[in-house]
This record gives sequence, structure tokens and C-alpha cells, in this order.
Amino acid sequence: MNPSDTAIVEANKPDETISSRPTACLALADGTIFLGRGFGATGEAVGELCFNTAMTGYQEIMTDPSYADQIVAFTFPHIGNTGVTPEDDEAGAPVALGMVTRLDPTDPSNWRATANLGDWMANSGRIGIAGVDTRRLTRMVRDLGMPHVTIAHDPTGELDTDALIERARGWNGVEGVDLAKDVTCAAPYVWKQKRWTWADGYTDQNEPKRKVVAIDYGAKRNILRCLADVGCDVTVLPASATAEDVLALQPDGVFLSNGPGDPAATGEYAVPTIRAIVDSGLPIFGVCLGHQMLALALGANTKKMKQGHHGANHPVKDLDTGKVEITSMNHGFTVDPDTLPAGVVESHTSLFDNTNCGLRVEGKPVFSVQYHPEASPGPRDSHYLFERFAANIDAHSKNNAT
Repeated sequence: MNPSDTAIVEANKPDETISSRPTACLALADGTIFLGRGFGATGEAVGELCFNTAMTGYQEIMTDPSYADQIVAFTFPHIGNTGVTPEDDEAGAPVALGMVTRLDPTDPSNWRATANLGDWMANSGRIGIAGVDTRRLTRMVRDLGMPHVTIAHDPTGELDTDALIERARGWNGVEGVDLAKDVTCAAPYVWKQKRWTWADGYTDQNEPKRKVVAIDYGAKRNILRCLADVGCDVTVLPASATAEDVLALQPDGVFLSNGPGDPAATGEYAVPTIRAIVDSGLPIFGVCLGHQMLALALGANTKKMKQGHHGANHPVKDLDTGKVEITSMNHGFTVDPDTLPAGVVESHTSLFDNTNCGLRVEGKPVFSVQYHPEASPGPRDSHYLFERFAANIDAHSKNNAT
């Protein structure tokens, strides 16, 4: 190691389980370093650090395309104990760059597991560091915001901390960056698979009642399953799809998916498409990045958050019904509710910090939410939103038929 005498503060508390020669490092742009034990792939990666408070679902988190260019610090210490299985992937491979844990990942104790976490990370080129004081790290993110960091793993312990810090300092971050183009599908495809059930596992939707186009800004697989589960024939289009591409398929409704990055950057090409679809009168349902870009298309603004929302325990209030849902979230940008134009109503709000969590358009079958209704922290508190979308489609089709 080659630590700077002035810039670096070693942030780990004394820990007898960390060897005298650490094999991994998390280097923050402010000069703070966290040393620990590496697992998964070797090498280096630079990105934005966030903390996630979920107690389960680490595989879904790592494969969620919304985590592009991010490194995830897990506040729950027991990561890896359920192993991994391809059935739980939200994308074809991990998208988050790496993970930070308090304890070493354990061997799996789960009848569904097909591999352990460390091997899965290594095979996917993703770096992990264990033995970190994640409480202190979380407090730093809470107080100072999401830092730019470099994560490194070298089994020999040859860690040039000065160089790692400089790499973190040189990274430009995610503001103003369109990351959807990096995680969207390469070509249109049809999705049929429905949600997993205990008796049958995954089955296909072979008797759809509604035709939906889903624009993929980084869509999670379980979102598509939820659409299929409520009777939708789902055609997925890339993020760059135009309104003409969408409308040529004559859909009954349009879904705007989750995804990573700055909504204003992706919105440069997505917002005109969304605005034209709104003008067409078709029912629209947006989630996460799709929610933010729908807000932009309607005339509102978005802004970067200090530490964002990342976890599976976020209480959200439905302002129309008064119902409180326990939700899953992952976003670093938010819609500014003070900029919502006339006719666009805030429908949901976070009970943690009162940030916007949903909107609807008066007189139109158009709505969106900031959180992930396909996830199951509630466990099914938010699945009604897919049913609402289906009901909007049916009502719109009926009105057009008369």
C-alpha cells in the first residue's frame, strides 16, 4: 500500500478478524479508506456508493439495472446466506459494480441455491469487500451524501491507496449522464413469463387480454412478470424507441420502466416520446426512472438527492386513500413536487422525508410511482398498481368502442 500522509484517514475500527495485510480497499474521493477482505472478482471499479437497508434480496439488488455505476454497501450484516439462483436474477448478469459488507459472505443454506455469492460475483466480474465498518460508512453517506469511490480487490494485498483515491476523485459521477442506453435491450422482444408461484414456479401468460408496450430504460424482469400476471401481452422496446415505434404496435397501454442515471439526460430523447404518448390518450404507467421522465414530459423538474432512497422498508402514503405501503426503492433523483403543473396531482409521498413518490394526471389514465411495486417488502402492498393499470386499459378500450 502507498497511503498518503495527509489525505487518507483509515476508517475501519480495530477488528481482530482483519489480517495485517488486507486484500481489499474502498477508497473515497475525500481521502477516507476502508480496508477489508476481498471476495468475488479481482481488480478495480469506480462508481457512486449508496447504502441499502434491505435484509433480503441482495441478488435482486445486484442485478437491478437501476444500480448501474453504483457500489452497494449493505447495512444488514448477513449477506450471502441464501446463496444465489438464476431464478432470482432481475437482469442477465449483475449490474451493480460491487458490494460492501460487514461480515464475510457465508456458504448458502437454501434449497433453491445453485451457487454461493462469492463464486457468482467472481464469475460475473463484480468485486466485494468484507470486514468493513458499515455503520460508520452509512453515517458518512447519510451526513455527506453519496460519495465517489473506488473498490479494489487484490489477493496479494498490493493496494495503491493513493491511486485508488485519485481514481475516485477523477470520476465524473452520474449527474447529466444517460445510463439507460447502457442497460436497455438491444432489440424488441416479447415477454410472457408470469410471477413465480409455490406450486408451479414460473409459468407463461398464454391467454392475454391486453396489449402493452413496455419501454425498457433498465426494466427488472419481475416488473414484466407482473404485467403478464394481470393479463398483458408485453412487447418490450429499447429506451430509444420513438412514439412512432410505440404507436405502430397499436398497444392498449404503455409502461415506462425503471432504470439508472439522470432522468434529464435520458429524457433528452425519451421525453418527446413520452409526451407524444400522453397526447395520444393511451393509458400510461411509469415506475422509478419512468416516473421521473413522465414528470419531465408533463412539465415538472427533477433533482439529485443527497443520499437517495435504497431499501425495502420505505413507508409511502397514498394521498388519495390514506393507505400506507411498505415499499422497495432505489433512486438517487427525485421529482420536485413544487414544479408539478396544473392538472398533475401528487398521489404518493414518502413518510421518511416527504419526497414525491407518485403522480397522476387529472382526466387521463396516466399515473406513475417512484418506488418498485413489483418487489415484495409488504409483501404485496403495491401490486394493486398493476391491477389499476389493467383497469385503466379496459376502461379506455371500452370508451373507444362506444
